[in-house]
Amino acid sequence: MKSVIKLYTILILSVLLCLTACSHQPAIQKELKAPAVYVPTDTEKSLSHLFAPVFLITDTSHSYDKIGSPSARYDSNGKEVISIDINRPAIYFCEKKFKTENNEYTNLIYRIHFPRIPVSLFPFHLTAGKNVGLMVIVTIDNSQRPVLITTVHTCGCYLGIVPTTFLPNDALPKKWNTVSQTVYGETLPGMLDYKSKSKPKLVIYLRSAVHRVADIRIVESDTLVDIHTFPMPLVSMNTLDTIPINGKFTSLFHEKGVLKGHVKGSVKYWETIFLSLVSLDLFVGTDKAYKDSNETGNHFYTSLKPWNRSRSDMWHFDRFLKFWRWRL
Repeated sequence: MKSVIKLYTILILSVLLCLTACSHQPAIQKELKAPAVYVPTDTEKSLSHLFAPVFLITDTSHSYDKIGSPSARYDSNGKEVISIDINRPAIYFCEKKFKTENNEYTNLIYRIHFPRIPVSLFPFHLTAGKNVGLMVIVTIDNSQRPVLITTVHTCGCYLGIVPTTFLPNDALPKKWNTVSQTVYGETLPGMLDYKSKSKPKLVIYLRSAVHRVADIRIVESDTLVDIHTFPMPLVSMNTLDTIPINGKFTSLFHEKGVLKGHVKGSVKYWETIFLSLVSLDLFVGTDKAYKDSNETGNHFYTSLKPWNRSRSDMWHFDRFLKFWRWRL
Protein backbone atom coordinates (compact mmCIF):
# COMPACT_ATOMS: atom_id res chain seq x y z
CA MET A 1 0.00 0.00 0.00
CA LYS A 2 2.83 2.37 0.89
CA SER A 3 4.49 1.75 -2.46
CA VAL A 4 1.24 2.64 -4.26
CA ILE A 5 0.93 5.89 -2.30
CA LYS A 6 4.58 6.69 -3.02
CA LEU A 7 4.09 6.10 -6.74
CA TYR A 8 0.94 8.23 -6.68
CA THR A 9 2.84 11.07 -4.98
CA ILE A 10 5.66 10.90 -7.52
CA LEU A 11 3.17 11.06 -10.36
CA ILE A 12 1.37 14.04 -8.85
CA LEU A 13 4.65 15.91 -8.40
CA SER A 14 5.61 15.11 -11.97
CA VAL A 15 2.33 16.53 -13.20
CA LEU A 16 2.84 19.69 -11.18
CA LEU A 17 6.29 20.11 -12.69
CA CYS A 18 4.84 19.67 -16.16
CA LEU A 19 2.18 22.27 -15.49
CA THR A 20 4.78 24.64 -14.06
CA ALA A 21 6.65 24.42 -17.35
CA CYS A 22 3.71 26.06 -19.10
CA SER A 23 3.00 28.72 -16.48
CA HIS A 24 3.66 32.45 -16.81
CA GLN A 25 3.36 32.46 -20.59
CA PRO A 26 4.41 35.71 -22.33
CA ALA A 27 1.84 37.91 -24.02
CA ILE A 28 0.80 36.33 -27.29
CA GLN A 29 1.69 39.48 -29.27
CA LYS A 30 5.38 38.85 -28.50
CA GLU A 31 5.26 35.53 -30.36
CA LEU A 32 3.82 36.75 -33.66
CA LYS A 33 6.55 35.44 -36.01
CA ALA A 34 4.79 34.18 -39.13
CA PRO A 35 1.16 34.72 -38.15
CA ALA A 36 -1.75 33.62 -40.27
CA VAL A 37 -5.49 33.82 -39.86
CA TYR A 38 -7.80 30.95 -40.73
CA VAL A 39 -11.15 32.42 -41.73
CA PRO A 40 -14.35 30.46 -42.43
CA THR A 41 -15.55 31.15 -45.96
CA ASP A 42 -18.50 33.51 -45.84
CA THR A 43 -20.73 31.81 -48.39
CA GLU A 44 -23.89 31.91 -46.30
CA LYS A 45 -25.61 34.30 -43.91
CA SER A 46 -26.60 31.62 -41.41
CA LEU A 47 -25.98 31.84 -37.67
CA SER A 48 -23.24 29.23 -37.99
CA HIS A 49 -21.30 31.51 -40.35
CA LEU A 50 -22.15 34.71 -38.50
CA PHE A 51 -20.65 33.48 -35.21
CA ALA A 52 -17.90 31.26 -36.62
CA PRO A 53 -14.56 32.03 -34.96
CA VAL A 54 -11.42 33.21 -36.72
CA PHE A 55 -8.20 31.46 -35.66
CA LEU A 56 -5.01 33.51 -35.48
CA ILE A 57 -1.94 31.27 -35.20
CA THR A 58 1.28 32.94 -34.11
CA ASP A 59 3.66 30.97 -36.32
CA THR A 60 2.66 28.86 -39.32
CA SER A 61 6.17 28.17 -40.60
CA HIS A 62 5.81 24.55 -39.42
CA SER A 63 3.28 22.12 -40.84
CA TYR A 64 2.10 21.08 -37.37
CA ASP A 65 0.77 24.61 -36.82
CA LYS A 66 -1.53 24.53 -39.84
CA ILE A 67 -5.19 23.60 -39.68
CA GLY A 68 -6.25 20.76 -41.94
CA SER A 69 -8.88 18.10 -42.45
CA PRO A 70 -8.69 14.36 -41.73
CA SER A 71 -7.74 12.05 -44.58
CA ALA A 72 -7.37 8.28 -44.74
CA ARG A 73 -5.14 5.84 -46.63
CA TYR A 74 -3.74 2.33 -46.37
CA ASP A 75 -0.04 1.86 -45.70
CA SER A 76 2.16 -0.76 -47.39
CA ASN A 77 0.91 -3.39 -44.93
CA GLY A 78 -2.73 -2.66 -45.66
CA LYS A 79 -3.25 -0.90 -42.33
CA GLU A 80 -5.53 2.14 -42.23
CA VAL A 81 -3.75 5.41 -41.44
CA ILE A 82 -5.53 8.64 -40.49
CA SER A 83 -3.67 11.94 -40.87
CA ILE A 84 -4.48 15.63 -41.15
CA ASP A 85 -4.17 17.15 -44.62
CA ILE A 86 -3.03 20.77 -44.22
CA ASN A 87 -3.75 21.46 -47.89
CA ARG A 88 -7.46 21.20 -47.11
CA PRO A 89 -8.17 23.30 -44.00
CA ALA A 90 -11.71 22.99 -42.70
CA ILE A 91 -13.79 23.85 -39.67
CA TYR A 92 -16.34 21.25 -38.60
CA PHE A 93 -19.67 22.38 -37.24
CA CYS A 94 -22.73 21.10 -35.42
CA GLU A 95 -25.54 22.69 -33.45
CA LYS A 96 -27.06 21.50 -30.19
CA LYS A 97 -29.82 22.99 -28.06
CA PHE A 98 -30.03 22.69 -24.29
CA LYS A 99 -32.18 23.90 -21.41
CA THR A 100 -31.25 25.14 -17.98
CA GLU A 101 -33.52 25.86 -15.03
CA ASN A 102 -34.01 29.41 -16.31
CA ASN A 103 -33.71 29.51 -20.11
CA GLU A 104 -33.14 27.74 -23.40
CA TYR A 105 -29.91 28.10 -25.38
CA THR A 106 -28.24 26.90 -28.55
CA ASN A 107 -24.62 25.80 -28.81
CA LEU A 108 -22.84 26.52 -32.08
CA ILE A 109 -19.97 24.04 -31.99
CA TYR A 110 -16.83 24.48 -34.11
CA ARG A 111 -14.02 21.93 -34.34
CA ILE A 112 -10.60 22.11 -36.02
CA HIS A 113 -7.69 19.66 -36.28
CA PHE A 114 -3.91 19.94 -36.55
CA PRO A 115 -1.45 17.26 -37.74
CA ARG A 116 0.27 17.01 -34.36
CA ILE A 117 1.75 18.59 -31.29
CA PRO A 118 5.49 17.89 -31.62
CA VAL A 119 7.46 16.00 -29.01
CA SER A 120 9.64 18.39 -27.00
CA LEU A 121 11.43 18.13 -23.67
CA PHE A 122 12.51 21.79 -23.40
CA PRO A 123 9.90 23.14 -23.23
CA PHE A 124 8.08 19.98 -22.26
CA HIS A 125 5.00 19.24 -24.37
CA LEU A 126 2.78 17.13 -22.14
CA THR A 127 0.11 16.88 -24.84
CA ALA A 128 2.42 15.73 -27.67
CA GLY A 129 0.57 13.52 -30.13
CA LYS A 130 -1.01 13.25 -33.56
CA ASN A 131 -4.33 14.33 -35.08
CA VAL A 132 -5.00 16.79 -32.26
CA GLY A 133 -7.98 19.10 -32.19
CA LEU A 134 -9.62 22.13 -30.63
CA MET A 135 -13.26 23.08 -30.14
CA VAL A 136 -14.89 26.48 -29.76
CA ILE A 137 -18.48 26.60 -28.57
CA VAL A 138 -20.52 29.77 -28.97
CA THR A 139 -23.60 29.68 -26.75
CA ILE A 140 -26.43 31.93 -27.95
CA ASP A 141 -29.64 32.82 -26.14
CA ASN A 142 -33.20 32.95 -27.46
CA SER A 143 -32.49 36.41 -28.89
CA GLN A 144 -29.59 34.95 -30.88
CA ARG A 145 -27.03 36.84 -28.83
CA PRO A 146 -23.74 35.16 -27.83
CA VAL A 147 -23.56 34.80 -24.05
CA LEU A 148 -20.67 32.34 -23.56
CA ILE A 149 -17.52 31.40 -25.47
CA THR A 150 -16.09 28.02 -24.47
CA THR A 151 -12.76 26.68 -25.70
CA VAL A 152 -11.37 23.21 -25.08
CA HIS A 153 -8.94 20.80 -26.70
CA THR A 154 -10.73 17.78 -28.13
CA CYS A 155 -9.21 15.64 -25.38
CA GLY A 156 -11.24 17.64 -22.85
CA CYS A 157 -8.10 19.48 -21.67
CA TYR A 158 -7.47 23.19 -21.02
CA LEU A 159 -11.10 24.21 -20.67
CA GLY A 160 -11.80 27.93 -20.78
CA ILE A 161 -15.20 29.62 -20.43
CA VAL A 162 -15.56 33.35 -21.10
CA PRO A 163 -18.87 35.20 -20.66
CA THR A 164 -19.92 38.09 -22.87
CA THR A 165 -21.58 41.37 -22.01
CA PHE A 166 -24.90 39.82 -23.09
CA LEU A 167 -24.86 37.42 -20.14
CA PRO A 168 -26.71 38.73 -17.05
CA ASN A 169 -24.49 39.19 -14.01
CA ASP A 170 -26.60 36.81 -11.94
CA ALA A 171 -25.66 33.98 -14.34
CA LEU A 172 -21.95 34.34 -13.60
CA PRO A 173 -20.21 32.15 -11.01
CA LYS A 174 -20.07 33.91 -7.67
CA LYS A 175 -17.12 36.32 -7.29
CA TRP A 176 -16.31 36.07 -11.00
CA ASN A 177 -13.42 38.29 -12.14
CA THR A 178 -14.71 40.15 -15.21
CA VAL A 179 -11.22 41.46 -16.08
CA SER A 180 -9.17 38.29 -16.53
CA GLN A 181 -8.83 34.61 -15.66
CA THR A 182 -5.97 32.12 -15.65
CA VAL A 183 -6.35 28.85 -17.56
CA TYR A 184 -3.38 26.56 -16.90
CA GLY A 185 -0.79 29.30 -17.32
CA GLU A 186 -2.61 31.32 -19.99
CA THR A 187 -4.36 34.59 -19.18
CA LEU A 188 -7.75 34.91 -20.88
CA PRO A 189 -10.34 37.69 -20.64
CA GLY A 190 -12.90 37.62 -17.86
CA MET A 191 -15.52 39.18 -20.14
CA LEU A 192 -15.92 39.73 -23.89
CA ASP A 193 -17.60 42.88 -25.17
CA TYR A 194 -19.77 42.25 -28.21
CA LYS A 195 -21.96 45.30 -27.64
CA SER A 196 -19.37 47.93 -28.59
CA LYS A 197 -18.67 46.44 -32.05
CA SER A 198 -20.81 47.14 -35.12
CA LYS A 199 -19.56 44.03 -36.97
CA PRO A 200 -18.10 41.83 -34.24
CA LYS A 201 -15.89 38.88 -35.08
CA LEU A 202 -14.58 36.34 -32.58
CA VAL A 203 -10.80 35.84 -32.82
CA ILE A 204 -9.07 32.92 -31.10
CA TYR A 205 -5.30 33.39 -30.66
CA LEU A 206 -3.37 30.10 -30.66
CA ARG A 207 0.23 29.50 -29.62
CA SER A 208 2.47 27.63 -32.00
CA ALA A 209 3.34 23.96 -31.39
CA VAL A 210 0.98 23.37 -28.44
CA HIS A 211 -2.06 25.15 -29.94
CA ARG A 212 -3.05 26.56 -26.56
CA VAL A 213 -5.67 29.30 -26.56
CA ALA A 214 -3.60 32.31 -25.50
CA ASP A 215 -6.16 35.07 -26.00
CA ILE A 216 -9.74 35.62 -27.12
CA ARG A 217 -10.90 38.92 -28.57
CA ILE A 218 -13.88 40.51 -30.24
CA VAL A 219 -12.76 42.73 -33.11
CA GLU A 220 -14.36 44.57 -36.00
CA SER A 221 -14.53 42.28 -39.02
CA ASP A 222 -12.77 44.74 -41.32
CA THR A 223 -9.62 44.83 -39.14
CA LEU A 224 -8.58 41.40 -40.45
CA VAL A 225 -8.15 42.42 -44.09
CA ASP A 226 -4.40 43.16 -43.92
CA ILE A 227 -3.38 39.80 -42.41
CA HIS A 228 -2.47 36.74 -44.48
CA THR A 229 -5.55 34.55 -44.44
CA PHE A 230 -6.40 30.94 -45.22
CA PRO A 231 -10.06 30.44 -46.13
CA MET A 232 -11.68 27.25 -44.90
CA PRO A 233 -15.17 25.89 -45.48
CA LEU A 234 -17.65 25.20 -42.72
CA VAL A 235 -18.34 21.45 -42.92
CA SER A 236 -20.85 19.29 -41.08
CA MET A 237 -19.38 17.51 -38.06
CA ASN A 238 -21.01 14.31 -39.36
CA THR A 239 -18.47 14.14 -42.20
CA LEU A 240 -15.82 13.14 -39.65
CA ASP A 241 -17.51 9.73 -39.75
CA THR A 242 -17.41 9.48 -43.55
CA ILE A 243 -13.79 10.01 -44.60
CA PRO A 244 -13.18 8.57 -48.11
CA ILE A 245 -10.71 5.70 -48.44
CA ASN A 246 -10.32 3.60 -51.60
CA GLY A 247 -13.92 4.03 -52.70
CA LYS A 248 -15.29 3.39 -49.21
CA PHE A 249 -15.64 5.41 -46.01
CA THR A 250 -14.08 5.32 -42.58
CA SER A 251 -14.39 7.36 -39.39
CA LEU A 252 -11.93 9.65 -37.67
CA PHE A 253 -12.90 7.80 -34.49
CA HIS A 254 -12.44 4.22 -33.37
CA GLU A 255 -15.79 2.47 -33.70
CA LYS A 256 -15.15 -0.54 -31.47
CA GLY A 257 -12.79 -1.88 -28.84
CA VAL A 258 -11.26 -0.13 -25.84
CA LEU A 259 -10.52 2.99 -27.91
CA LYS A 260 -14.10 3.38 -29.16
CA GLY A 261 -14.97 7.07 -29.52
CA HIS A 262 -11.34 8.23 -29.53
CA VAL A 263 -9.53 9.80 -32.49
CA LYS A 264 -7.48 7.27 -34.41
CA GLY A 265 -3.74 7.71 -33.96
CA SER A 266 -4.14 10.22 -31.13
CA VAL A 267 -2.91 8.37 -28.04
CA LYS A 268 -0.94 10.81 -25.84
CA TYR A 269 1.83 8.75 -24.27
CA TRP A 270 3.14 11.42 -21.89
CA GLU A 271 -0.33 12.04 -20.52
CA THR A 272 -0.88 8.31 -20.12
CA ILE A 273 2.35 8.05 -18.12
CA PHE A 274 1.72 11.04 -15.88
CA LEU A 275 -2.07 11.29 -15.60
CA SER A 276 -3.64 7.86 -16.11
CA LEU A 277 -3.43 6.91 -12.43
CA VAL A 278 -4.75 10.28 -11.29
CA SER A 279 -7.71 10.10 -13.68
CA LEU A 280 -8.15 6.31 -13.68
CA ASP A 281 -8.20 6.55 -17.48
CA LEU A 282 -5.52 4.77 -19.50
CA PHE A 283 -6.33 6.95 -22.52
CA VAL A 284 -6.44 10.29 -20.73
CA GLY A 285 -5.48 13.08 -23.12
CA THR A 286 -6.46 11.14 -26.23
CA ASP A 287 -8.68 13.25 -28.47
CA LYS A 288 -12.34 12.23 -28.65
CA ALA A 289 -15.58 12.48 -30.52
CA TYR A 290 -17.98 15.10 -29.19
CA LYS A 291 -20.95 12.79 -28.83
CA ASP A 292 -23.20 11.18 -26.25
CA SER A 293 -21.28 8.75 -24.03
CA ASN A 294 -24.04 6.19 -24.64
CA GLU A 295 -22.84 6.11 -28.24
CA THR A 296 -19.08 6.42 -27.76
CA GLY A 297 -18.63 4.53 -24.51
CA ASN A 298 -16.67 7.36 -22.88
CA HIS A 299 -17.44 10.80 -21.49
CA PHE A 300 -16.13 14.07 -22.93
CA TYR A 301 -15.07 14.96 -19.40
CA THR A 302 -13.31 18.18 -18.40
CA SER A 303 -12.27 17.28 -14.85
CA LEU A 304 -9.50 14.77 -14.13
CA LYS A 305 -11.19 13.55 -10.96
CA PRO A 306 -12.83 10.21 -11.82
CA TRP A 307 -15.89 10.89 -9.67
CA ASN A 308 -16.60 14.02 -11.75
CA ARG A 309 -16.48 12.24 -15.09
CA SER A 310 -20.21 12.38 -15.76
CA ARG A 311 -20.97 15.79 -14.24
CA SER A 312 -18.14 17.49 -16.16
CA ASP A 313 -19.13 15.90 -19.50
CA MET A 314 -19.58 18.73 -22.04
CA TRP A 315 -22.17 16.83 -24.07
CA HIS A 316 -24.74 17.49 -21.34
CA PHE A 317 -24.04 21.21 -21.35
CA ASP A 318 -26.58 22.24 -18.71
CA ARG A 319 -25.10 19.78 -16.21
CA PHE A 320 -21.58 20.73 -17.29
CA LEU A 321 -22.23 24.44 -16.65
CA LYS A 322 -23.73 23.75 -13.25
CA PHE A 323 -20.70 21.63 -12.34
CA TRP A 324 -18.39 24.55 -13.14
CA ARG A 325 -20.67 26.85 -11.08
CA TRP A 326 -22.26 28.83 -13.89
CA ARG A 327 -25.83 29.91 -13.11
CA LEU A 328 -27.50 30.22 -16.50
